[in-house]
Amino acid sequence: MMHPFPPVVRARLRWLFERKLPGGLAVSCEGGPLGSPIVPLAWTNRGALGADTPLTYEVLIELAGVVLALEITVPA
Repeated sequence: MMHPFPPVVRARLRWLFERKLPGGLAVSCEGGPLGSPIVPLAWTNRGALGADTPLTYEVLIELAGVVLALEITVPA
């Protein structure tokens, strides 16, 4: 995988294993003198691509409606 941030920017790192974390999928890689850093998959060239279109206010309004509905149906 390719890591985009210093000090290993654009360096090819060997992928050791992947792990599910609360924030999503992360990978452990062989970082040489840096040890074995675990980085979110989205930080690498193997992460998911961005959306085709920007996020619009219509989508946010729809999301707010879903969240509100969930808050009403879930007891505190």
